[in-house]
Amino acid sequence: MTEKSLIKGAAVLAAAGIIVKVIGAVFRIVVAGIITDTGMAYYSPAYNLYAVLLVVSTSGIPIAISRMVSERYAIGRYDEADRVFHISRYLMIGLGLAGALVLFIIAKPFAAAIDLEGSAMAMQAMAPALLLVPIMSSYRGYFQGQQLMGPTALSQVVEQIFRVGFGILLALLLMQGTFMASVYTDPLQRGAAGVCFGASTGAAGGLAVMLIIYLRSRSRIRRQVAESKGEGREPAGAILKAMLAIAVPITIGATLMPLVNLVDATVVNRRLLESGFDAATAKALYGQLTGFCEPIIALPQVLMSAIVISIVPMVAAANKLKDTEKLHETISLGLRMATILAFPCAAGLLILAKPALMMIFFTQKEAAANAAPSLQVLGLSFILLALITIMTGILQGVGRQVWPVINLFLGLLVKVVVTWTLVALPAVNVVGAPLGTMAAYIVAMTLDLICVLRFTGARFRFSQLVVKPMISSVVMGVVVFATYKGAFMLLGSNTLATLLAIAVGVVVYGVMIIKTRTILREEMLEIAAGRKLVAVADRLKLW
Repeated sequence: MTEKSLIKGAAVLAAAGIIVKVIGAVFRIVVAGIITDTGMAYYSPAYNLYAVLLVVSTSGIPIAISRMVSERYAIGRYDEADRVFHISRYLMIGLGLAGALVLFIIAKPFAAAIDLEGSAMAMQAMAPALLLVPIMSSYRGYFQGQQLMGPTALSQVVEQIFRVGFGILLALLLMQGTFMASVYTDPLQRGAAGVCFGASTGAAGGLAVMLIIYLRSRSRIRRQVAESKGEGREPAGAILKAMLAIAVPITIGATLMPLVNLVDATVVNRRLLESGFDAATAKALYGQLTGFCEPIIALPQVLMSAIVISIVPMVAAANKLKDTEKLHETISLGLRMATILAFPCAAGLLILAKPALMMIFFTQKEAAANAAPSLQVLGLSFILLALITIMTGILQGVGRQVWPVINLFLGLLVKVVVTWTLVALPAVNVVGAPLGTMAAYIVAMTLDLICVLRFTGARFRFSQLVVKPMISSVVMGVVVFATYKGAFMLLGSNTLATLLAIAVGVVVYGVMIIKTRTILREEMLEIAAGRKLVAVADRLKLW
């Protein structure tokens, strides 16, 4: 059941996450065309600051809810699981109010501190979302703790549709001066703010979905509460204390990850100016990093997030029941899923960085091509990030949530030093930021691995975890490179050659992970459309 539940739960969330990220990627392309790279320089710091405050108010509590609900479901205490949810919801309302006020108040001084005063309006436009998203996250955590991933997946898709639709509409209206023109004269500032306000409308849509699902589930929840095993009622104070004991270190750790991007927002522009670049060029280079590279690297990261959301309640339940075999099985499978997905993503980004950027951002081909080296470094770093993400979830599930915080903090210190040093070198310039990120991930991943081995006793087959997916990815990479070069020579179209190379790469990697037994037949049967894929593989005698 562990394997089936983990793979299916991760598949549902991954499918939703991919839809969300594809919509988001299109959104970024459209927005970049509307507000240009200068407008993106206003948007990116606003989004990064919002992300930090959002993590503070939403990251720890939903995971704590998921873990605490899962532990209580494992022993039949459905009544106490329900109380965990209700107490957490009130907490999230308070955190949402606090986050919204903080963002609105610090927007102008923060924008001045990073020499991008034009981003203040965009930051303030994000504030309403910080009130709504925490409330929505409490509902998501409750259903995730029950190992029901569908509600979260549906709300994510609806949230993104609302965010994108209203964000683009408001950006266009504000750029045209339909309103706010008398207060803010710069149309790029107004456009960036319109894009940011889309996050608030998206949060409203996602919350509405979660409320509807919860209301429709109340009869089932009441039946389960009535059938609860055991007696006694946990004091609300004890529940809140336990929740905060889990959530606070997770929140601190999760805050450190957006701080990686916030370091770039604080350091990159300033160090580029100090190295001799003029203000316009520095803004453009920073806009290329944040506007072109970050949206692409965020797409494969959604796969890791899906695994983590699924793995935390399963690890927590196995740990609560002291089922060592199930715990080790879940940990091993989660890490294997990470490397099976991360290695081909890294290989693809390394090889197709420039053609993919030029295909996606076809209206700004020169700027997109300049961003390719940064994307290649971030692509290689993704393997490290994937492992960090999964191991953080594992450590959270077994109650060792402090250690990933310490490990990532040490990595962040390395990031600051490396980025500060390399960005100021004209030959390296903005590529120094992703190189600093890679250095941070190396430190954090190594320390996380030591902690997982120490605290869980799990052991892994290196060949299954690393060697086989690496070999499959190298073969795929060689074929992808040859396919792109050949198709471009024959067709003369970067877009067609890139799409063909990606399609061929997917097929080649699929064949390789079957032939090398990186993924097993019974595992394939648990993923979306797995039975059809297995049937095709059987006909081709790939097993």
